[in-house]
Amino acid sequence: MELTFYGAVRTVTGSMFVITNDGTTVLCECGLFQGHRAESNLKNRNLPFDPVTINAMLLSHAHIDHSGNIPTLVKKGFSGGIYTTFASRDLCSIMLRDSAHLQEKDIEHVNWLNEQKKKNGKLKNSERLEPLYTVADAVSSLRSFRGVMYDQPIQITDDIHVTYRDAGHILGSAMLEIELRKRLKKRKLVFTGDLGRKNLPILKDPYPIESADVLIIESTYGNRLHDPLETAAEKLAALINETVHRGGKIIVPAFAVERTQEFIYILHQLTEQGKIPLIPIYVDSPLAINATEIFRLHPECLDEQTLEYIEKKEDPFGFGKLKYVRDVEESKKLNNITSPCIIISSSGMCEGGRILHHLRNNIGDERNLILIIGFMADGTLGKRIVDKMPVVRIFGEEYALKAQVKKLNSFSAHADQNDLIAFINNFQKKPKQVFVIHGNSDQAEPLVAAIKTMGIPNVLIPPVGETIPIV
Repeated sequence: MELTFYGAVRTVTGSMFVITNDGTTVLCECGLFQGHRAESNLKNRNLPFDPVTINAMLLSHAHIDHSGNIPTLVKKGFSGGIYTTFASRDLCSIMLRDSAHLQEKDIEHVNWLNEQKKKNGKLKNSERLEPLYTVADAVSSLRSFRGVMYDQPIQITDDIHVTYRDAGHILGSAMLEIELRKRLKKRKLVFTGDLGRKNLPILKDPYPIESADVLIIESTYGNRLHDPLETAAEKLAALINETVHRGGKIIVPAFAVERTQEFIYILHQLTEQGKIPLIPIYVDSPLAINATEIFRLHPECLDEQTLEYIEKKEDPFGFGKLKYVRDVEESKKLNNITSPCIIISSSGMCEGGRILHHLRNNIGDERNLILIIGFMADGTLGKRIVDKMPVVRIFGEEYALKAQVKKLNSFSAHADQNDLIAFINNFQKKPKQVFVIHGNSDQAEPLVAAIKTMGIPNVLIPPVGETIPIV
């Protein structure tokens, strides 16, 4: 019984690790690495193992940093089943196609820019770039998906059984309880995936797991504490009112799944309470629109309050001044708006999609607000904006950052340090081994120290690519 970690170690992207048990190899997660273009391209195109040798894959949830390189995995020879919840399967069906479409369009745009530079003598030589995978590759990979229900054990192989538990992070997100057997030896491995928070709108709270021999835990906010959501809503209302008073627009890069729906839900409440003015709100993301429809298809993931909304025929994801934008021409028209409005668009880390066009057209106006409501990984455009770099590059061109930039961490769907510690404290029996992943060093290392104070000595951030025995 062994573990090998290939991604999301001292970083939050490219989630990927392998479990080996008595000749069987199971891959957990196959996420896209996101960051500097050249580094990301190299890592995403070159998987650190032979996909043909993988017997099965387990997926915790549909976010691209966990699922986004599945088409590459399948294209390169993986032929096993990909096990995930039904909601995650449905989300992946739109998210992987969208990822491929964005890659195709972004590469096409970069190739066009390079051609213009060559014509103008600004670039001597450049090879034509190809997308990591195509829409056809993404569609082909979906045939490998196997939907599973929460709380029902499934057999992956004779010696590996898995139960998916609700993680409360995004729709369909799951923690994995993995039972490994090898002759007389039996071990229970728990992988949190991305752990959610209690009492957030829309989704159920995370399932309270009570035991594990081996724990693999995320640490996105392993050294931070979130403000209560009520406080965040008040801060949000104040920022919107200030921007409207300046005559500016609010540009919100948001993950199409969960963050967009949660943000809309809170805007709905603030509007009903009269705490923000009635200005137009646009959701300019076909992926977010499709994802919202999938939310309506999976009541098994929703909390009681959201179900009550739906039962009363009220729509928590649509109200008066809200407009969903699918058409490209409609999206372009948003650039002509000169009065205050809110534009919510993906991708969340500003690495692709329509948000790039909105940033390009609004980043240079000091009246505007760029509102960050999610995590931004190192090396992404979103992180450079959070760091308030005076000049940022969008589509290879430089733009002065003059717009206001504000970050509200409280809208995060990730557990903070208190939540992570409380999750472990719920265990009736402390794990023998704990591996801390999915967090930058400044978040992962303090969480390691905090867990050790709980009387668990064997806690570490695993080295990338090193095989570690399960004791």
